[in-house]
Amino acid sequence: MRWFTRGQLKSLKNLILVLAVIALLLGAVFFFRSFFLVTEVTVTGNSHYTDQEIQEMIMTGPMGNNSLYLLFRYRDHPVRNIPFIERMDVDINSSHSITIEVYEKALAGYVGFLDHYMYFDRDGIIVDSSRKMLDGIPYVTGLEFDHCVVGEQLPVNDPEIFNDILSITQLLTKYEIDTDSIYFGKDDTITLFFGKARVALGTMDNIDEKMIRLQYIVPSLSGLKGVLHMENYSEESSDGYITFEEDE
Repeated sequence: MRWFTRGQLKSLKNLILVLAVIALLLGAVFFFRSFFLVTEVTVTGNSHYTDQEIQEMIMTGPMGNNSLYLLFRYRDHPVRNIPFIERMDVDINSSHSITIEVYEKALAGYVGFLDHYMYFDRDGIIVDSSRKMLDGIPYVTGLEFDHCVVGEQLPVNDPEIFNDILSITQLLTKYEIDTDSIYFGKDDTITLFFGKARVALGTMDNIDEKMIRLQYIVPSLSGLKGVLHMENYSEESSDGYITFEEDE
């Protein structure tokens, strides 16, 4: 039988203590990673980015899938400085479940400038610049400007035109009309483009009535090349004031 000296016993006890501490720490790490492992993610409010893209923006780093880590990381610190997004909040539902709430910037339209698309809000303030063309946001042409800066209003001659742009955008959304672009003429006229077909709406007079009627006409424009004239249309005038002029 081997006998240990007092010094050896002390060293053995220290070794056992160290191993116990290491085992305890490893157990704590395992518990921390497994008990707070995020397995369910709900994303709300997003239209410009997919759920997966939003998750990749939020759940970054080696601890990005840990709910406790995310709680302290984003508590009182909403995510900002993401193109087209005002902010994102992260709510912890349980140790395994989180909800990412996306608040997107309200975009009225975008214009082309150099090799970028400049997205602006209802007041004409440019909120983002991107090479990416977003679905569901109207492309606006006909506006004249020689420069533009993110955070500043698009320098057009008549800023009141942004009210018209917002109204048109809202009506297009309301009546589920998907147009390629919107052209604003110098004479305050509006033209919508659908492939090779154009719809001349004239001015903003009776614009709601024109849009109500247009929603039923758009499907028949597919494959056509020409101009649908609705400049003088109103509910009182009936369809006699709607004509289609084919391009030569």
